[in-house]
Amino acid sequence: MTPVLSVRRLEKRFGAVVAADALTLDIPTGQKISLIGANGAGKTTFVNMVTGYLKPDSGTILLDGIDIGRRSPRSVVRLGISRSFQIPQLFVELTAAENLTVAISGIGTRMSLRAPAEAQGRRDEAVELLERFGLADLADRPISELAGGVRKLIDIAMALVRRPKLLLLDEPTSGVSAEEKFTTMDRVIHAVAPDAATLVFVEHDMEIVSRYADRVVAFYQGRILADGAPAEVLNNQEVRRYVTGGVR
Repeated sequence: MTPVLSVRRLEKRFGAVVAADALTLDIPTGQKISLIGANGAGKTTFVNMVTGYLKPDSGTILLDGIDIGRRSPRSVVRLGISRSFQIPQLFVELTAAENLTVAISGIGTRMSLRAPAEAQGRRDEAVELLERFGLADLADRPISELAGGVRKLIDIAMALVRRPKLLLLDEPTSGVSAEEKFTTMDRVIHAVAPDAATLVFVEHDMEIVSRYADRVVAFYQGRILADGAPAEVLNNQEVRRYVTGGVR
């Protein structure tokens, strides 16, 4: 089976800093993959190249066999890759449903919000997405009134509006309390399941990684240090030395 994403010898340098060192990786359809590594290890550079925010110096990025390495972020989204950010990208003056309606309408500026936000069909779709996350009762609440963990879920919901083949999440549980982190991730997994999207998430919390990932890819100094099942990677001596610091 052709992987949904195939990366071959991906290179990226920032001056003398090697952010991506001959990265080669296949991501099959339907997997839940966690990217781990210390800050500066190359995880975000990899995600930015896959989503079109950075252009690689060399190498190829194939999405279902289509080369996307030089495409714009907008073009990459149209082809089937969506992402969320560590800090939610929301219009705080709008309600939860209105934010999703804007995303459904494909409009990204405040200047054109009113007419699309009033379309009943789009609102129904927005509420359905919120329902997947267990947030339908917050549809008419302004983002400014919502807690950080809820905002993060709404941001992820916005990334799902195009029903992507591949969804990339940047630390989906960061800023969420220890008591809520598993509930938050449960909601994400539940929401993604109906579309059978492949899920790749950057994460520093090893409890989240070990519980939710089918596969873990550990980055170190721009290269892949280990790649495999969570137990295998998290017990790898190099990963314990350079990534987790001995944390199991």
